[in-house]
Amino acid sequence: MPSDLVFNIQRFTIHDGPGIRTTVFVKGCAMGCFWCHNPEGRHSYRELQYFEDRCIHCGECVHVCPSQAHDLRDGLHHFLRDRCRVTGECVKVCCSGALEMNGRVMTVDEVMEEVLRDRPFYQTSGGGVTISGGEPGLNADFVRGILGRCKGEGLHTAIETCGYCSWSALESLLPFTDLVMMDLKVITPEKHRLATGNTNEQILANARRLAATAMPIIFRTPIVPTVNDTVEEVRHIVAFIADLIALRTRGGANHRSRISYELLAFHKLGSVKYRSLGLEYHAIALDPPKRRHMEELLVLATEAGIEATMR
Repeated sequence: MPSDLVFNIQRFTIHDGPGIRTTVFVKGCAMGCFWCHNPEGRHSYRELQYFEDRCIHCGECVHVCPSQAHDLRDGLHHFLRDRCRVTGECVKVCCSGALEMNGRVMTVDEVMEEVLRDRPFYQTSGGGVTISGGEPGLNADFVRGILGRCKGEGLHTAIETCGYCSWSALESLLPFTDLVMMDLKVITPEKHRLATGNTNEQILANARRLAATAMPIIFRTPIVPTVNDTVEEVRHIVAFIADLIALRTRGGANHRSRISYELLAFHKLGSVKYRSLGLEYHAIALDPPKRRHMEELLVLATEAGIEATMR
């Protein structure tokens, strides 16, 4: 039975697809977006998170750590991350929640046990299960196992993808998926590389292939200052989506499933996660876009005839 690393299962989500949903976050992503709201999902291995503001300096972690990665001096706790072997012994004795293990190996059965607890909410709200990350396309066997079981239980399924994965992996998920939510951050390859660490030829190619199917798609753009918050950048994305809608329309009656667009305002709520992972948060100086500006960008999409929303 497939198993993989999951870093969160979030219940009662309302922004990851229609209705009330359970979102399963898998670890591992090939992108390096400097503003990423889920940095704990980037690496495909377990990590120890240390939330300094929760620490009560009790020293219990010092006594149990086999690699002496914790040090208590002058009443202050110092986490020596370079020594850490991620055994998790310290997490077991941390009573304040300052230490957390990021990533646990789960089987499909274990995931489904949690997912099915909220079946009544899915049924009454038109919700279901969403697989996010990380990047689901990099964990295709595991994700396909979950999606297949969900469909067997009659649940609505969705995936959130950055599109930076092989088409064969992404395509293998589609028979068990009711909705794809896919990021389009920047259209120009070099600008995309500077912002995320990778060019976007594969992403755009996957978007075109998706548009040629009958899969409902919500394309999403996180509006990030200095990256893509200008009228020019959003207009490029809107033009690309309009072309994809035209492509689907030319495909005939069986290829007219809904393609829509969502603009997501950048925020800094994930900054504490970077500190907990010992990472520098390069978006710290950026301010979230103002609502009026988001509304102006939204008009670009609606004027192009695209069904669009923002949040």
